[in-house]
Amino acid sequence: MPYAVIRTGGKQYRVSQGDTLRVEKLPGDVGQEIELDDVLMLADGEKIALDAGELKDRTVKARIVSHGRGPKIRVYKFKRRKGYEKTIGHRQDYTELTISSIG
Repeated sequence: MPYAVIRTGGKQYRVSQGDTLRVEKLPGDVGQEIELDDVLMLADGEKIALDAGELKDRTVKARIVSHGRGPKIRVYKFKRRKGYEKTIGHRQDYTELTISSIG
């Protein structure tokens, strides 16, 4: 089964056709088809493409399934013996994608 390694949101993902994954928030509406053009590697059986010149025209097409926010993360800071403590929370936005084609 062919697969690709793509980069989006500063992270790298190994994807195959039909995979569903969560990436950093991307612009677009639910149901919209998008192209991820930062392809780092393509593999199809024994053939592996790593050359930047060969990969520059390749794209991975994906459909936006949903947008959302991840779980809340609590961040606690303190400095001992100083009476300083601080608690903050963070929720990361994400976009859920389904890979429709590689090539």
